Amino acid sequence: MKLSEFDYNLPRKAIAKYPVEPRDACKLMVIDRANQSIEVKTFSDIVDYFSKGDVLVVNETKVIQARLYGKKERTNAKIEVFLLRELNPKENIWDVQVEPARKVRIGNKIYFDDKFYCEIIDNTTSRGRTVRFVCPGDIHEYIEKYGITPLPPYIKRDAEETDRTNYQTIYAKVKGSVAAPTAGLHFTEELFEKLKKKGVKIAPILLHIGLGTFKEVEVEDLSKHRMDSEYFEISASTADIINSAIENKKKVFVCGTSAVRALESSHTADDFVKPTKGWTDKFIFPPYDFKVVQHMITNFHMPKSTLIMMVAAFAGYELTMKAYKKALKEGFRFLSYGDAMLIL
Repeated sequence: MKLSEFDYNLPRKAIAKYPVEPRDACKLMVIDRANQSIEVKTFSDIVDYFSKGDVLVVNETKVIQARLYGKKERTNAKIEVFLLRELNPKENIWDVQVEPARKVRIGNKIYFDDKFYCEIIDNTTSRGRTVRFVCPGDIHEYIEKYGITPLPPYIKRDAEETDRTNYQTIYAKVKGSVAAPTAGLHFTEELFEKLKKKGVKIAPILLHIGLGTFKEVEVEDLSKHRMDSEYFEISASTADIINSAIENKKKVFVCGTSAVRALESSHTADDFVKPTKGWTDKFIFPPYDFKVVQHMITNFHMPKSTLIMMVAAFAGYELTMKAYKKALKEGFRFLSYGDAMLIL
């Protein structure tokens, strides 16, 4: 398939700037691949599709307050430092992007307050830098205090205090993402409790989402596109939960494209999940034979993005584009703070 086949017109008014309240009151489009049907529900109705013994796989990554604004030593020029990944926790060394990059050179120091600053120690890409942070305490506490929620570039507003909570799943535990696993933003504590009471098993995995999730595909031939690598972990206990469900013919629901990538990057020859720690640059686009994932929960994604390509690989291209057309017609809210889709 070609890049141009995944293009569609997304009006700016369809892009959600804020989530609905409560989270599970958003719309849910239910796509049944077996009978090619499309239904419109409310996200809280998702409980009805689960049975006792089924599994819900979630990504427990936690979004860091990755956007820092500081002043360059001597000139006081305002510099944005966007955290990408922690390279050396002991030395507080990170990969970052800086803006404006032309003003930031090796040896420069950028101050966020008089005790918290970073020093540029290397160049990586045009806007990329390697920096060493200096602070009198835990670097993560300083990032939490001075950092700003890294809202996606298509949400055209400044981050607000409420985004610290809104742009985080209720089950987020392990800091490391610069973008939220947004399909999980719709779950509330009450909804989780309903699932557990029904006998649904929650299986947490970890994949730290990087800026690559927003990276444009620039080649018409999709086989030539390369994904950025992202770190993921699947524990032995999670693998056991999923494999037991598969053996007992129970359903495995996977929440989010990030969790799908992790699972599809870690399976045995007979299509079971194996415990894994490592990096994945797996790119899923049609045609693709899914090994583990049976049902997918996701949001509505950008035109020509790798995310809509994964959805099309799972639901089928024609059905996916039909669903997107219906969603636009019926006023669904798109992207990170938007409505959800369940693919059966």
